[in-house]
Amino acid sequence: MFKVNQVAVAGRLSAISFELQPQEIRCITGKSGSGKSVLLRALADLEVHDGEIWLNDLSQSHNRPEDWRRQVMWFSAETAWWREDMAAHFDVNPEKTAQLVEDLQALQLEKNILKQLPRNCSSGEKQRLALIRGLVHQPKVLLLDEITANLDPETTQAVEAFVMHYVQDHQACALWVTHDPLQQQRLQAKQPRPPIELSKP
Repeated sequence: MFKVNQVAVAGRLSAISFELQPQEIRCITGKSGSGKSVLLRALADLEVHDGEIWLNDLSQSHNRPEDWRRQVMWFSAETAWWREDMAAHFDVNPEKTAQLVEDLQALQLEKNILKQLPRNCSSGEKQRLALIRGLVHQPKVLLLDEITANLDPETTQAVEAFVMHYVQDHQACALWVTHDPLQQQRLQAKQPRPPIELSKP
């Protein structure tokens, strides 16, 4: 279980409490300035905040930030790439190549994209590659901040299916910031609880 208790960021996020069960996906909605991205960054230990956050029996405040972020992972619309080509950001040893190729296909990416320079990849391609790169660590909580913002409808739904499959297979959970009401409807269709609505502090 992922439990959030009275988490707040002064002037940017009003106190909020909620929990997520394994295999659960919840959308986060709210007007601009309500703190959606701030909340995700706080949950990933990237923002100073009040309140408590727990993953099962692990407390964020009693874990090293880098260890916490492997389990509670933030994915944003903007991605960072610092090596010469895309392949250098991935483990491409023979044991993991098959899974990597499978993930690329699921996200409608060609294998040869790994030979590209980061600057030659589109924003949408980078978003999908960043998702694959992060999930290699098998996080238990996915914090998804408009990760389909640069994608067409067909590719957007491929990403949604990919995330849903991961959450089911790994007993993980996800929080998904989206401004798209149709996407919210699709993501919440089989979920037991409604979206989390934020208001301006």
